[in-house]
Amino acid sequence: MTGMPPRRRILVADGRAALTSWATAERAGEAVDRPTTALAVRFTLEELGVRAPGRSVEVRVPPFGVVQCVEGLQHRRGTPPNVIETDAATWLALAVGHESLTDAAGDGRLRVSGTRADLTAYLPLFPDTEG
Repeated sequence: MTGMPPRRRILVADGRAALTSWATAERAGEAVDRPTTALAVRFTLEELGVRAPGRSVEVRVPPFGVVQCVEGLQHRRGTPPNVIETDAATWLALAVGHESLTDAAGDGRLRVSGTRADLTAYLPLFPDTEG
C-alpha cells in the first residue's frame, strides 16, 4: 500500500521553469546559479516521488534533497537498503534525458546500492525539456 502521494511543495510551473533554465544553460556550457539548481533538483525529486510513490528506494542529491520512492518493503530506520546517490548536475541530466543511468553509474557519478535501486522505469522524468 502506497498511501497518498506526497504533497507538492513546489509549484509545477516554478519547477519546470527552473529545470528548463538549468537544461538550457547546461546545453550551452554555462554555469547555473545555485538557487536555480536547488529548485530544479527539489522539483524533480518531488516529481519522482509523485510518479513512483513508495518508500523502498531513497534517492539522494546532496546538498539539495532526498526522496523515498518506489513501491516495496518500507524502510523505517537507519540507512535504507536501496540507495541511489549522485550530484545535482548528474541528477538533472538524468531527469531531462541528457544522461543515461548506465553511463552515470559506469563512471562513478551515480552510486547505487540495493537490489531494488533501479530507476530505469522512471527516468527521464522530463525528456521534453528544452535545452
